[in-house]
Amino acid sequence: MDIGFFVFGLAGLLTMVCFMPPLAGRLGLPYSVLLAIVGCLLGIGIHLHGWAPPVLGDLLDTIERFEISSETFLMVFLPVLLFETALSMNVRRLMNDIGPILMMAIVAVVVCTLVVGVTVNAVSSYGLIVCLLLGAIVATTDPAAVVGIFREVGAPKRLTTLVEGESLFNDAASIALYSVLLAALGGSGEISAGAVFNDFVIHFLGGGIAGWLMGRAACLLFAWLRGYPTAEITLTLTLAYLSFFISEHYLNVSGVVATVVAGLVLGSTGRTRMSPTTFEYLSNFWEQFGFWANSLIFLFAAMLIPKLMAAADWQELLLVVVVFVATLVARAIVVFGLLPLLRIFKIGAEVSNPYKTVMLWGGLRGAVSLALALAVTEQTTVPEEARQFVAVATTGFVLATLFINGISLRPLIRMLGLNQLSPMERTIRNQALSLALEDLQGKTDEIASKDSIPTEARDRIHAVFDASMASVHDSQVARMSLEQRTAVGMAIVARREEEMFFDILKAQIVDWRMAESLLARAERLEDAVRVGGVQGFEDAIAADVRYSTAFRLALRMHYVFGFQGWLGRELSQRFANLQTKRSVARKLIQFSREQISLLLGEDAAQHIVAVHEHRLALIDNALQALDLQYPRYALWLQESYLGRVARELERIRYRDMLEQFLISGEVYADLIDQLTTRWAHIDRRPPLDIEMGAAELIKRVPIFEGLSPDSLRAICKLLKPRLALPDQRVLAHGRHGQEMWFVASGAVVVQLPDNTTVELGTGEFFGELALLGEEHINADVRSLGYSKLLMLSARDLHALLARDADLRERIDKVVKQRLRAIEVWRQFSETGQVYPPGVKPPSKTQADSPTRPEPPVEGVPKG
Repeated sequence: MDIGFFVFGLAGLLTMVCFMPPLAGRLGLPYSVLLAIVGCLLGIGIHLHGWAPPVLGDLLDTIERFEISSETFLMVFLPVLLFETALSMNVRRLMNDIGPILMMAIVAVVVCTLVVGVTVNAVSSYGLIVCLLLGAIVATTDPAAVVGIFREVGAPKRLTTLVEGESLFNDAASIALYSVLLAALGGSGEISAGAVFNDFVIHFLGGGIAGWLMGRAACLLFAWLRGYPTAEITLTLTLAYLSFFISEHYLNVSGVVATVVAGLVLGSTGRTRMSPTTFEYLSNFWEQFGFWANSLIFLFAAMLIPKLMAAADWQELLLVVVVFVATLVARAIVVFGLLPLLRIFKIGAEVSNPYKTVMLWGGLRGAVSLALALAVTEQTTVPEEARQFVAVATTGFVLATLFINGISLRPLIRMLGLNQLSPMERTIRNQALSLALEDLQGKTDEIASKDSIPTEARDRIHAVFDASMASVHDSQVARMSLEQRTAVGMAIVARREEEMFFDILKAQIVDWRMAESLLARAERLEDAVRVGGVQGFEDAIAADVRYSTAFRLALRMHYVFGFQGWLGRELSQRFANLQTKRSVARKLIQFSREQISLLLGEDAAQHIVAVHEHRLALIDNALQALDLQYPRYALWLQESYLGRVARELERIRYRDMLEQFLISGEVYADLIDQLTTRWAHIDRRPPLDIEMGAAELIKRVPIFEGLSPDSLRAICKLLKPRLALPDQRVLAHGRHGQEMWFVASGAVVVQLPDNTTVELGTGEFFGELALLGEEHINADVRSLGYSKLLMLSARDLHALLARDADLRERIDKVVKQRLRAIEVWRQFSETGQVYPPGVKPPSKTQADSPTRPEPPVEGVPKG
């Protein structure tokens, strides 16, 4: 075909597509149904265009000469449809319902294949393999056909997620079964349950792994493309096609699953890796690209319907009815019979009966089923009669689902009330409407006064506001309980927190690594609020300030091998994370006081503020402990944060001046270049030096002062630096110590058996009495903040004292003082008199430190 006519034909089809969405809205038809109608008419018209004028005739003739094969559908259009749907999905919401989704995507395909195959085989003369092949083809559902209807009627998000998730993954299961059955039908393979299972598992899991790896690779490549949105968006397009093609042709795994998983990875991780504004452009681009692909694939598939149905007889049409009923029965078995088992075995959340009804009736089929049927007609190894039967049955069934299920699905959703807000949501909607109208009424009055608008016009606008206000007075927030309003407010604040973190990323106040961590934690907090309410949030914030697994592993490596760099990076990351969380926590408290109080009432807002103030206190305490030990790094972080905010404000100011035509585009570009150069230093984060070298730390211990350089070098080789975290237990009560400890920086608290406490600060040591065989007391020793300790083993201590008499004399002096202190303490504890100097009475918290900067460390080595 001449390339000019090809472009002419494609442009003509896209021109028709432009007018179909508004036409579908006016006719009250689902968009996919209208596409099927127009496609059928085109399929007839391209063969009867002798009457048409030259331009229209040439267009129809060009469309007729388009070479539309099954591979065109699967290789050109399917990757785009799958990737676009996966990219827009909420991965967290998908994983919450992964049990029901996989049940519908995998088990439902197998059940549909068996039920349709056995039923059609029983009522027709066709062989079992042909009938099973037909069952596998009609088992795949079309997400575009259903989700478009859901969005039009405002179906619940969870229902949309269930149906979208099923549609994304069931193509892989259907194609896997289809491939095995087609090979057996063509005589090039044998069918067995083991072969089908093995083929499916390898294709499905292999495709998932391939898609994950390629998705992560694309996220890494975004670092090279930052600042070039067009290049970043182009990379996402190539990822959709490459993940499909490479998986299918080189890795021999499912390209469908690979493309879906790559899209999910990009949608969840990619938004923090690409340029701040690119992700917003990305969703618009893929929505447009998905619209083209969905429209063209439906048109091309529907154009084949007249050709595929031309030779159909009444017996084949009756078999279409049988297939339609059999698929409904198979779907009912899964939806009403197997899905409840997930709830019983606690594999997935419960799905309500209205949802199940829509899932049963909403299994629309579309272009993928037609593409697979077309592929069968292209197989010369398959008998002609079987090809004709599969083509007619599939085409008739797809038309039945579109014109029966598709047209009736919207009324069904409305009849079940799934497009309606819940009573609580209606109450909040009315309250929001009332607040907005009151504010808008005042602002319109100000505009009317400034612009000298007549009173009559102003009164008419007031009448619109008054009518709307009257309609919301019957549902007041005060009718909701405090618990309900608090739960709603907590959910609102949790979603607002996630959005704040993403705004911070877009403003380049944090880098993508930190943004990933912050967004992941914000999502976990939102899940905790959704599942457990206020209590769930309080449990989550306690876990949120604990040390990460990576931090604990870095600390273990520091203890075992003496590695400092990794631990320094983890401390630096924790420092920056806590600082960003503190900033957001303060804004959330302000948001609750100013916005939540208006929407849900002052009492609910106060409750929410109290919970978030508790969280802020935990963060402040954790930061205070770091500030005390690393004050210079804390100052640099604060400087960096303020500099990043100033940079973003400067960038916004220049953009506003450009939009107001105060400066030209050339001036704006020059200002941005200067801004980038001026603030470049704040993006270079210096490493956090945890200063854990024995040679440096030993200088802070007075007992080692005055020793010869040779003695100091010998001691340094024996001392092992240890960083103790806030409230970390260094020595446990009842444990026979095998080490002596020196406090090089920070402080520890010693808890005696009667719960009295003694604090030891920089330069002091402990654990020596047990090693020297002297009388000692079993006590707990915990760190008060981040403390830098030097550990000396029992063997090394005895060897050191044996060859260094000066050091032995110094330690003996302190030992005698402590033995005397133990004797005095025992006398006081037996007589119940006032505690001697330097010893604190028992505290209410079992000798915890007066201020506990951070929570106990779980999983951290004890010394």
